[in-house]
Amino acid sequence: MGRKPKSEDPVYTRIEEHRMRAGLSRQELADAVGVHYQTVGYLERGEYAPSLALALRIAQLIGVPVEHLFSLTPWVSTDPSEEETA
Repeated sequence: MGRKPKSEDPVYTRIEEHRMRAGLSRQELADAVGVHYQTVGYLERGEYAPSLALALRIAQLIGVPVEHLFSLTPWVSTDPSEEETA
């Protein structure tokens, strides 16, 4: 398994934000969805694109729709310091 997204399209993520709101550590999230804690870090930094099954497991565990965690376009923010660049 490589760390780079499997496609040319970057996958933007808000896992870290929602994980922290849920009061979960990377290790706790990783254990609950069946991956290594470093994989959670790769996902949070956008270094790895998750499989659909993994994305759905993470969303279900955190309790948000999958589209609140992942996007193919940068997130729109009213705070310029929070905007991600492509």
